[in-house]
Amino acid sequence: MRINVAKRASPGKAEPSNKDSRYPFVVEVSGNATVDELKAAISKQVKSLSPDRQRLTVGDKKTVIEDGDALAKYGIGDDATVYVKDLGRQIGWQTVFYIEYLGPIIFHFLVYNFQTLFYGKTFEHSEVQRRAYILIMGHFIKRELETAFVHRFSHGTMPLFNVFKNSFHYHLLSGLNLAYWIYRPATAKDSVVAAQLSNPTILALLTGVFLFAEISNLSTHITLRNLRPPGTRVRRIPYGYGFDLVSCPNYMFESLAWLAIAAMTRSIAALFFLVVSTGQMYIWAVKKHKQYKREFPDYPKSRKAIFPFVA
Repeated sequence: MRINVAKRASPGKAEPSNKDSRYPFVVEVSGNATVDELKAAISKQVKSLSPDRQRLTVGDKKTVIEDGDALAKYGIGDDATVYVKDLGRQIGWQTVFYIEYLGPIIFHFLVYNFQTLFYGKTFEHSEVQRRAYILIMGHFIKRELETAFVHRFSHGTMPLFNVFKNSFHYHLLSGLNLAYWIYRPATAKDSVVAAQLSNPTILALLTGVFLFAEISNLSTHITLRNLRPPGTRVRRIPYGYGFDLVSCPNYMFESLAWLAIAAMTRSIAALFFLVVSTGQMYIWAVKKHKQYKREFPDYPKSRKAIFPFVA
C-alpha cells in the first residue's frame, strides 16, 4: 500500500514552518506492514533520517505510532498520511546510563579523597561520612553493572541533547552537590554534628534499610529484564516481588534507599535530592502505570503507581 509522508504544520499554521523540498513524498509498504517497516521505507527515501531519528504521528490528535505495532492498529491504510518529525542526532540509551552514573562516582571519589581541593584543608572523616561514602559509591557502581548486565532497553536511542539534561540531575545533584555537603569538615570526626549522628544502633538500622532497598531494587530490575526476550520490544505485565503492590517498585525501593541516606546524614542536600529524585520517579511511575493500564485490559486494578495503597 502507498503511504503519504509529510511534515506536520506548526500550531496555527496551515503549512509546515520549515520548507523542505523532500516533503511530501510517498512510500510503499506491504498491507500488513509494521511501524518499523514504515520507518525503514522512510529512511530509504531520506538517507539522513534513520529510524531512530523518526517520530511518526497520525491524525488531528497527533497520535504517536509506536515501534513494533502494526500500521493497521492506528487505522493506517492505503493512501493514508503519516507525519514525521526529525528528533535529531541520537545516542544509545545504554551509553546514556553509563555517562549518567559515572558522574556521581567521579564526584564522590574526588570530594571524599581530595579534601584540600574542595575545602582548603585536610581532616579525618567521621563514621557517618565513611558509611555514606561506601553506600553511595556502591549504589552508583551497582547501577553501572546493571546497565552492563541487567537492563534491556525498549528504545535503542534518545536525542543526543537529552544526555546533558539528564546528566545535570545525576552529576550535580547526586554528585557534586551531595558529596560537597555530606563530606564537609562540619560533620568530620570529633565535630559536634558527627557525635550527634554516630549512634551505632541508628547507623546499623539505616544501613540495613539501605541494603534492603538496594537488593530489592535489583530484584525488580531482574524481573523486568526477564519479561523481555533479548533483541525484542516485548512488553508484558510484571508480577512478583514488589509488583503486586505497585507498577514501579524499582522506583519505590530507590526512593527508600535515598531516604535512608537522608536520615543517616541529616543533610539538606541529601533531603533536597530525595525530594527531587522521588518527584521525578513519581512522574515516570504515573506515566508507566497509565501505559500499563492502557495497553493491558486485564492489568491489576489494585496496583498503585509507586507508593503502595496511596499513589
